[in-house]
Amino acid sequence: MISRFVKRDNGNVRIMSDLSFQVTEAYKTLRTNLLFALAAGKNKAIVISSALPSEGKSSTCANLAVAMAQKSAKVVLIDADLRKPVQNQIFKCSNSKGLSGVLAGFDNFEEVIRKSVKLNLDLITSGPIPPNPSELLGSEQMSSLLERLNEQYDYIFIDTPPINIVADALVISDKAAGVVMVVRHGQSNYSEITKAVASVEFANANILGLVVNGIKEKSGRYGKYKYGRYSYIRK
Repeated sequence: MISRFVKRDNGNVRIMSDLSFQVTEAYKTLRTNLLFALAAGKNKAIVISSALPSEGKSSTCANLAVAMAQKSAKVVLIDADLRKPVQNQIFKCSNSKGLSGVLAGFDNFEEVIRKSVKLNLDLITSGPIPPNPSELLGSEQMSSLLERLNEQYDYIFIDTPPINIVADALVISDKAAGVVMVVRHGQSNYSEITKAVASVEFANANILGLVVNGIKEKSGRYGKYKYGRYSYIRK
């Protein structure tokens, strides 16, 4: 199971080139663990979610996608949070067209891909917020889109809404290789994490592991960072 502690970001969303050495190395370790977790399968789509809002899932998703692209892999990041999208803000691009338009049949696939937002990384923003996010994400159009992307890209990162709030992540999870859960130190609690994990398992999806976000950076060497395991949240 992948698991890594990432330092507190004080609420600012920053991507790899702006992060400290310790945090950059933490994301590289997550990348390595993901590579091992996905090595045996052909499906390279990874759903990133959390139990509740404000746990750092979107910034973690963005940084993992950038970290994977730095390995010279061809990566696409999809903002599938069709309720409160932020990836267009993180990468500072337009959100006038995106995933929602493709799934609803308003936009063409080629129109919505933002090429090379970072080296080897393309982005599909959410597009305008639709009235029926769960239905669009669970549609045949979404399945077809993921199949097409799986042929064109080495890895697909999918940013989704919190699992305990809406079902959006769950309707995508069975189309992906697995789910990475992001939890925030000092905020996420055992019962909410357990509830989210149970929901993913009930949807017959794989849980690749979790990332503990919001750990305060301590002075000293990189060795101060600790590894954890997903298994501790199970009963």
